[in-house]
Amino acid sequence: MVQDFMQHLPVVILAACVLVSYYLARWILVPVANKLVERSPVKWDNLLAQRRVFIRAAHLVPAIVLALGLPLALDEALDVYGLISRLNNVYFILVGYWVFEGLLNVAMDIYLESPARRHLPIRGLAQAVKLVVFLLCLILALSQIADRSPVFFISGLGAVTAILLFIFKDPLLGLVAGVQITTMDLVRTGDWIEMPKHGADGDVIDVSLTTVRVQNWDRTITAIPAYELVSSSFKNWRGMRDSGGRRIKRAIAVDINSVRFIDHELLERFKGIRLLRPYLEQKVRDLEDHNRRHVSDEEFRVLANGRRLTNIGTFRAYCVAYLRNHSHIHQGLTFLVRQLAPTAEGLPLEIYVFVNDTRWDFYEGVQADIFDHLFAVLPEFGLRAFQLPSGRDVAEVGKALFPSGARAGSLD
Repeated sequence: MVQDFMQHLPVVILAACVLVSYYLARWILVPVANKLVERSPVKWDNLLAQRRVFIRAAHLVPAIVLALGLPLALDEALDVYGLISRLNNVYFILVGYWVFEGLLNVAMDIYLESPARRHLPIRGLAQAVKLVVFLLCLILALSQIADRSPVFFISGLGAVTAILLFIFKDPLLGLVAGVQITTMDLVRTGDWIEMPKHGADGDVIDVSLTTVRVQNWDRTITAIPAYELVSSSFKNWRGMRDSGGRRIKRAIAVDINSVRFIDHELLERFKGIRLLRPYLEQKVRDLEDHNRRHVSDEEFRVLANGRRLTNIGTFRAYCVAYLRNHSHIHQGLTFLVRQLAPTAEGLPLEIYVFVNDTRWDFYEGVQADIFDHLFAVLPEFGLRAFQLPSGRDVAEVGKALFPSGARAGSLD
């Protein structure tokens, strides 16, 4: 019996060394490592303790001790030696992946704290890396358990490809889409995107391997499959924010019946508008010079002869001057005040400029102030804004046509 005990003593000693090494690593080395990172002047290494990387790494110590001591305790020719060695390798592979995942999480945390975090949606890419590494570790672990070459399992994947594609359809599509989203810089966290197909209109709050989450303006959250951003169209407003300008594209419908040539009296009144003086001085000189050379005095009495100022053209020039002198209009981006094709609703005069602040509330305030002013100043140019008749307008016409039948105060 003593001889049997002495024969198995190396195994007992090895088992004791494995257990002792784990407890030494877990309860002595790990606390020491945590203390060191707490006292370190840099901050990023604190994440190693927060992500429990040291605790995960402590599980590698007994695997290393067992791998080093097993040839000393057992004969390599024994079947049990091969079984223990393979199981230890499986344990080592799984714990190694566990440690790798913790280190990758630390790297993600460091990146998310950096100023460049908005320029690369790294979370989806990190999840793709985790998936690939996990599959490789799984193949290695299976090869150890079956005592076969990893090439055997890789070559055998062809037989179950259809099943794997069906089971992992979303992760695989998400993996490809995540790489494309990252490399082509399609979407970043914080981008404002619109995707009517999925009812998404708001800020991107998360980009993962399989989904992109959008917080809509009504505070609801829409989850969009990552591959939909590659296979379908969507609008990203990042370019607007990066440009520093937000577009105003709105038209004033002018009643065509109010468009006319400017007479002397109206011209003198326009000269009192400070913003119009440079335009009028130059324009009047150009017109007088042209008419003097091409039109006689007798012909000029006919309005159709010669070139003349119009109230709509002068109002358009006023809009340009007003916006050029506006402190909140971006002068370096597209700047247009143009007439569009006349419609049944009048002559559209479109304002196409950019506000130099992309904040939504500020932009809406500037846009409203501009059109408040332009609508209010429109009668100064003898122009009227067009709008369809309302019920009150029809009633007023009825009053005018049938005054005896109208009831006083009926519309008040």
